[in-house]
Amino acid sequence: MNKHGLFIGKFYPPHRGHHAVIRSAATQCEQVTVLVMAAAVETLSLDDRVGWLQAEHAADENVLVTGIRCDAPMDLNDHNVWAAQIAAMRAGIRAAGAPSGVDVVFSNDDYGSELARWFDAKHVRTARDGFNSTAIRQDLAAHWDWLAPATRAGLTTRVVVLGAESTGTTTVSTLLAKHYAQRWPATAVVPEYGRDYTSLKWARHPELPLDELTWTAEDFDAVAAEQTRLEEAAAATGSPVLICDTDAFATAIWERRYLGDAARTAQPWISVPPRAVYLLTDHAGVPWHDDGMREGDLTVRGEMTGWFADALTAAGHSWVLLTGPLDARVDIAVRTVDALLTHRMTFGEPLTGPGFVHDFPR
Repeated sequence: MNKHGLFIGKFYPPHRGHHAVIRSAATQCEQVTVLVMAAAVETLSLDDRVGWLQAEHAADENVLVTGIRCDAPMDLNDHNVWAAQIAAMRAGIRAAGAPSGVDVVFSNDDYGSELARWFDAKHVRTARDGFNSTAIRQDLAAHWDWLAPATRAGLTTRVVVLGAESTGTTTVSTLLAKHYAQRWPATAVVPEYGRDYTSLKWARHPELPLDELTWTAEDFDAVAAEQTRLEEAAAATGSPVLICDTDAFATAIWERRYLGDAARTAQPWISVPPRAVYLLTDHAGVPWHDDGMREGDLTVRGEMTGWFADALTAAGHSWVLLTGPLDARVDIAVRTVDALLTHRMTFGEPLTGPGFVHDFPR
């Protein structure tokens, strides 16, 4: 059994092949350090890559995942470049509190033996498995199943549809998901949990009219937590795009709607995962429809559209107002999301240099 193994790469992004190497290394070493090296030209953050790897290997107790920024040039043929790269690697290992000595370096690239020599370690060449980050970067959607759940959740283009009561958020969400399911069948809609919660709350007090139920901050805490749980579960198992019929950020506006001046201004759950865009369904031109679970009126509905717009703007979120008849709203939504999908599924080229057939580190 080796004491300390090292696996270095860009993990841009991490894929099933990386995870297989890490798990294999963990069976051969008392401790394995996985070092993510990210450069400024790359469009996935270091924190994201480290976080995705940590999530996938949380149960592997002898695996330590850490990372370091490194913008040194790439050149396998330059001793001084090697020295710069290795210095960054050693610093990253020290900063993570990992053992300073390395007994074995795991790599499936030709430079692995030279990398091991710099650490005075032996080289274990891992089997090539057909997975590679370059292919993923070139066509993310086609290789979506190469990604672990946490990486999928992080790379999913999340689209949130929100708006006041009876403005068509559920209808727009459903039609959007149906549209993208033609391309990716696993495309899902995260339903609005607040309606289910209201039904359960009302069932405990059937003697009261809906508009006489008493709402508390704890109610909105519960709704937001479950809404986020449902979203994260869907993002980890769905397609490259996820449609959300409201989210925890919107729950803060509903708290204002029901609690008025007693509503909090800094709920603990208002910070949400990155969204590609919020689609705000305008109340104008949409008839009021009471489905038995609504208690607002046209005045409140109009005010809430403004509340949503102001809150989204203040928080710095991207949002698009959907107006007109339903087909026009869906058309604007699709055109918006298509452009964002193209942007979010395009990766910046990693650093490369003389002597590199593959990304270094991958």
